[in-house]
Amino acid sequence: DGAGLAFDEDQARRVLEQETVVITVDLKAGQTAVTAWGCDLTFDYVKINASYRSYIYY
Repeated sequence: DGAGLAFDEDQARRVLEQETVVITVDLKAGQTAVTAWGCDLTFDYVKINASYRSYIYY
């Protein structure tokens, strides 16, 4: 539904500080595995995305 979920920000920070971050997506569509690599850490990308953060309101 697009709604944000509550999460432990300190734990998320620890995970995202690791050299490798594994993201699992379960589409409930069978047993297939793939690996995707991606990175966009250019100066402009970081500058744009560091200027905001998401908030969860209850």
